[in-house]
Amino acid sequence: MSKSPEEEHPQKAVGWAARDPSGFLSPFKFSRRANGDNDVTIRILYCGICHSDLHCIRNDWASSVYPMVPGHEIAGVVTEVGCYVTKFKVGDKAGLGCFVGSCRSCDNCAQDLENYCQKNILTYNSVYYDGSVNYGGFSDIIVVDQHFVISFPDNLLLEAAAPLLCAGITVYSPMKYFGFGEPGKHLGVVGLGGLGHMAVKFGKAFGLKITVISTSASKEKEALERLGADSFLISRDPDQMQAAIGTMDGILDTVSANHSLQPLLGLLKTNGKLIMVGAPDKPFEVPVFPLLMGRKLVAGSGTGGLKETQEMVDFAGKHNITADVEVVSMDYVNTAMERLAKGDIKYRFVVDVGNTLTVS
Repeated sequence: MSKSPEEEHPQKAVGWAARDPSGFLSPFKFSRRANGDNDVTIRILYCGICHSDLHCIRNDWASSVYPMVPGHEIAGVVTEVGCYVTKFKVGDKAGLGCFVGSCRSCDNCAQDLENYCQKNILTYNSVYYDGSVNYGGFSDIIVVDQHFVISFPDNLLLEAAAPLLCAGITVYSPMKYFGFGEPGKHLGVVGLGGLGHMAVKFGKAFGLKITVISTSASKEKEALERLGADSFLISRDPDQMQAAIGTMDGILDTVSANHSLQPLLGLLKTNGKLIMVGAPDKPFEVPVFPLLMGRKLVAGSGTGGLKETQEMVDFAGKHNITADVEVVSMDYVNTAMERLAKGDIKYRFVVDVGNTLTVS
């Protein structure tokens, strides 16, 4: 007879879980494995809410397993380390992003691209090496192999740094890989949400010219005056879009809703790159002629490997880059999910796990 989640491992744990595709989260008791020789135990203080968490708890991608404890933007403090752990000591600020395991031997892993490993093990809604289900960061503790744990610089507030481990690396990685990690180029950023506002911040730190492309005219002042973007385009305004044709070296598309790619391709210069990092639940139509007529590229990118994630966090510390967050209590999380579905957030919800997680 299989053991219950509460009895499966020796360490008692508590969190909030979804039990079905309604996505409604409620208190949940389960267990974590004992801290192994290469493991780090983290007391979770904060956990960001990613749009993919919403997709997962509602089974939008038809891959959800319940009960599910979501959360993969985890920040906290190390409480235990194994005898072979060299990267961390008790009391260190530490974090965990989208995955907790990989094969460590394939070509991707050898290139520090564990995020693309075919045997990548996600932080939640996945199965660990021992056959047990992984539960995420809407919980009090987590036990992780040290290889997958990220160290935070002391100057970054944990509540504002937690979203770097998904939203931050998801925009940083393609910007670096596709040649937008150095000054002088013009990058468009589609969408000014959790990912988009991070792209603006990193882009300005890299020395790029940044144009925010949005359907919402109300975001113009925020983009230009507070986040420091150089220009703002309303994508529904044909005159503005026409005036910007052929002006951008690249576009980072952060939007997870379905939208047309053709107007964006028109904004690119010859050899321009449209890089997709949002995750819509329906396929896009990609028009071929705009690609042929300008040798343009449509590409995708998903998070980043551990080495690059640590590089990104260190870069954020050097330039004092964090996410703009609204910190909420655990018992507010269902309301936060509803607001996230409506786009009612500037720009990332972060759950105050350490102070508000209770399970009666």
